[in-house]
Amino acid sequence: MSADQMSIGEMLAATVPMARTLNLQFLETSPERAVLSLPDQAEYHNHVGGPHAGAMFTLGESASGAIVLAAFGDQLSRAVPLAVSAEISYKKLAMGAVTATATLGRPAAEVVAQLDAGERPEFPVAIALQRADGAVTGEMIVVWTLRPNS
Repeated sequence: MSADQMSIGEMLAATVPMARTLNLQFLETSPERAVLSLPDQAEYHNHVGGPHAGAMFTLGESASGAIVLAAFGDQLSRAVPLAVSAEISYKKLAMGAVTATATLGRPAAEVVAQLDAGERPEFPVAIALQRADGAVTGEMIVVWTLRPNS
């Protein structure tokens, strides 16, 4: 199956085993927003009964990857998306299922223009982690680059 025939969720699950391992659910993937959910699973709980910090980090990083693929999937023939850095802040106790919502920090056209100019663009993706009651339990920034193939 080619990238054109696969959904973003299928592509990430096929290429990133950790997304499969955590049973992440891809609720929305568009160039404007990606929303993923981490189901409540006892095997990924921490010592207080909520999702482990590492599982929440993976959820947020996966949401950032989903929006990057949605926004720049048409550039994959000439550039590889790579995470450059990531920062996470845990704000409140997360219990139950957690949802990550990712948004691009720069317009996609601006990033592609840099790539067209022969540069290696970097751009942030902001992620909000929320529990079912809407409370923000964490915030994340992942900086991505599109590394040209040549």
